[in-house]
Amino acid sequence: MVEAGFKKVFLGIETPSVESLEECGKTQNRKRDLAEAVRKLQRAGLEVMGGFIVGFDSDPRDIFARQFEFIQRTGVVTAMVGLLNALPQTGLYKRLAREGRILAETYGNNTDAALNFVTRLEREFLLAGYRELMRKLYSPSNYYRRIRAFLGSFEPRGPARRLSAADAKAFVRSLWLLGVWHRGRRAYWGLFWSTLLASPRKLRSAVELSILGYHFRKVAGDL
Repeated sequence: MVEAGFKKVFLGIETPSVESLEECGKTQNRKRDLAEAVRKLQRAGLEVMGGFIVGFDSDPRDIFARQFEFIQRTGVVTAMVGLLNALPQTGLYKRLAREGRILAETYGNNTDAALNFVTRLEREFLLAGYRELMRKLYSPSNYYRRIRAFLGSFEPRGPARRLSAADAKAFVRSLWLLGVWHRGRRAYWGLFWSTLLASPRKLRSAVELSILGYHFRKVAGDL
């Protein structure tokens, strides 16, 4: 059994909100079609790992729905979403300090569902919306749907490589864990068989991402 793997690239996409991109100084993202930029990298044989942030002053109330729609549509399978935190010595921290909005220092983990400043949107609204967004993104049906979107653009490059004994063992274990034991098994088998029949060269990537999803679901469930 031979399959083609993929390389990963991390992009600080941050947000689909133009106003929030301007607020955080991501002018390079504002001047391009972010969705097409992601697909261009996928077509080049890369998996885009995206960093996203919610909690900007200019975030609209529908920011969680907009983040979810963008991530699903572009097939950013590994979507690392965090709440905005103000780090010491940054422009954001200095501005919020001048405005009297800093509540506490932060150690830099923006995925622990905590905020260290007074937000424009209601604090509980942001915390609840963030937890719900993470659970939605990593629910089995949405996660496997995102893998499908990625594989639809992804073009494997280079020669296919043969599975090692360790790879084969991990593959068999994943069949039991994801295909029999886990509650998302129906979505898993749908992805498995559709990929095997339509794009067998992409099966290795589909299985690797499926295994990663199991870990991400555990993390999202702990928020």
